[in-house]
Amino acid sequence: QVQLVESGGGLVQAGDSLRLSCAASGRTFSSNTMAWFRQAPGKEREFVARIRWTGGSIYYADSVKGRFTISRDNAKNTVYLQMNSLKPEDTAVYYCAASYGSRWSGSRADYDSWGQGTQVTVSS
Repeated sequence: QVQLVESGGGLVQAGDSLRLSCAASGRTFSSNTMAWFRQAPGKEREFVARIRWTGGSIYYADSVKGRFTISRDNAKNTVYLQMNSLKPEDTAVYYCAASYGSRWSGSRADYDSWGQGTQVTVSS
């Protein structure tokens, strides 16, 4: 099992930047893909970005492409989400997730471990 702890959320104004971190511990070698999801009030949890622990594969949701950057530090077992040009519609709880399987997926069902989430609030 992989344990995930997110940090870095907060209250910012539109146009500002934030960097989220996700520290993984436990059986980190068993996970292949790390992802960020988010859930706004009254909405379903949605995919934001994903990255492989090895190799260069990265994928973004259209809504964040060009503004958000996902990256990893394998030595620290940490995944980051750099969020620039934030918009009020980016307001949500952001969750880090780990997938043990080999599927390259943005589906919640394909992720096995989840963090507790970190709140991001963007004011207009």
